[in-house]
Amino acid sequence: MTLVCRFAILPCMCGIVGYIGPRDITSVLLVGLERLSYRGYDSSGIAVITDGELGCWKKEGKIHELSEEIKSLTIKGNVGIGHTRWATHGVPNTINAHPHLDTGSSIAVVHNGIIENYLSLKKKIKAAGYIMRSQTDSEVIVHLIDMYYKGDLAQAVRMAMTELEGSFGLSVICENEPDKIVVCRKDSPLILGLGKGENFVSSDINAIVTHTRDMVFLEDGHMAIVTQDDVTLTDFEGKAVEMKVEQVTWNAEASEKSGFDHFMLKEIHEQPTVVRRIIDKHVSVDGALQFNHLEEAMKDLTKSMRFIIQACGTSWHAGLIGKYLWEEYAHVPTEVDISSEFRYRQMLSGSDEFVVAISQSGETADTLACIREAKSKFFKILSFVNVKGSSIDRESDAVVYTHSGPEIGVASTKNYIAQLLNVYLFGLYLGQLKGHLSKADVIKKVAQVKRLPGQLEKILDQAPTFKAIAEKYYKSREFIFIGRGLNYPTALEGALKLKEISYIHATGYPAGELKHGPIALIDEKLPVVCLAPNSVTYEKMISNIEEVRARGGRIIIVATEGNEAVKDLAEDVIYIPECDEEFSPILSVVPLQLLSYYIAIMLECDVDQPRNLAKSVTVE
Repeated sequence: MTLVCRFAILPCMCGIVGYIGPRDITSVLLVGLERLSYRGYDSSGIAVITDGELGCWKKEGKIHELSEEIKSLTIKGNVGIGHTRWATHGVPNTINAHPHLDTGSSIAVVHNGIIENYLSLKKKIKAAGYIMRSQTDSEVIVHLIDMYYKGDLAQAVRMAMTELEGSFGLSVICENEPDKIVVCRKDSPLILGLGKGENFVSSDINAIVTHTRDMVFLEDGHMAIVTQDDVTLTDFEGKAVEMKVEQVTWNAEASEKSGFDHFMLKEIHEQPTVVRRIIDKHVSVDGALQFNHLEEAMKDLTKSMRFIIQACGTSWHAGLIGKYLWEEYAHVPTEVDISSEFRYRQMLSGSDEFVVAISQSGETADTLACIREAKSKFFKILSFVNVKGSSIDRESDAVVYTHSGPEIGVASTKNYIAQLLNVYLFGLYLGQLKGHLSKADVIKKVAQVKRLPGQLEKILDQAPTFKAIAEKYYKSREFIFIGRGLNYPTALEGALKLKEISYIHATGYPAGELKHGPIALIDEKLPVVCLAPNSVTYEKMISNIEEVRARGGRIIIVATEGNEAVKDLAEDVIYIPECDEEFSPILSVVPLQLLSYYIAIMLECDVDQPRNLAKSVTVE
């Protein structure tokens, strides 16, 4: 048995759970789905084999709606599967909810992923006399399985998979074979939890870690037959595969709220701890940097001539800051692309060039597709991921783990801080490898890094101030965030956080671009959040603030402690501790996270599960 520490949760757009064993089946499934709900919460459902018959219960809305629907029922059984959905094909309603059943209601399927050829499969199924009840791509799977079913569920699943194009994590049960769950994986994570006289299936550690710590992480192209006392692992052709059991060591309490009202608030307050953890990983006793796991890649990194960072959402913002830092410290030309765009442009590769992926989950579909395309063009791959064992981790030439721990809130907070710090420390490390920074230079900068946890705690102590500011502006329907240099990406991140959880339209701009169009939006009703910590562009930033002020905008300034002059320019000022400019994005973003949080709370929004979003985007 391999002992590993998986600090983060394997992600999925939708959540899958399955159980076979003697426990109360509905309790296991519903509690598991509740713990997966941040991965998708448009609708949910369970299927259970009771006294030899397959029963299915589904409901639009969040998990508690399903719980209310079945709380008066007595559902007994030893095997069942469940699903919580993030809609890709078909509106979020009860009909489109999983599980999906075959025509005779004897086979049930739950699916995470996208079936890209579902339209052609739908035609084939209809021609064979099957009736599609839903608008989903997933329903074609259960009808295909039924079409091939001749008394062997595993074989029917195997044959159906040969026709599926796209991504899928599947769990299947059949009332004719009530002693098993058949599962398979292609580009969508699935985990088996091993117990004594019971076994579990999930797309996420979080759903089953309270029951067992012994896990099997299915690889792409693997399927398993799960019974109460055994697990048989094969490839898609039915050939036996060695099963690697890993013991998860992180505590399930990491995914609890621990007295906070919301996971997002808890995770914002965990950021000093995350920074200390990263320092412990990468800073030696004498203050030097250590990236021991990169030793094999060190030769290639030393010769690196260009980096192309590609990422999505918050991770892309971290990449934008990485560009500034790596060019400053390592003198390596660095580009930054949005993954969904990068993968469709011509990749021109020279020698000694890296494509860099940044992803919390390590399963982000577009980012993963970029890696695969880049490898086909002979780029080397360096990745920053939070989840060990994820697809991006496995397919990269070198990996820096971000060590942010489990992040449950859909809007990323502590993982962003973790990405920024890891990108920063790696930039210093690379600068020293290439001879542009001395060891003394690095030790001096690392000494400042060690101040960050205390500085973050000082900012968090100002939470009541941020709440009071939120009270003044929460009814505004638009915001603009502006910054320059290293804090232009912070403006983008601040705007994204507000959009994600409060549904207020917010946009981030480079402050120098205001006069090229966005300034037309400014009037006496518009809040403008201005990032103006001490920096080489501070004076220019003040000029941009004056432009906003001249047009009557409501100004909120994030500035460095001791700067009294900005009080004359702003309606409200938020102070961060004094620091070198390179650390200001780590400190400046925290007030924006809390400002967004309090605004969303005042608007009675669900900050942990904002509408239309899922934690990790594992479909394109």
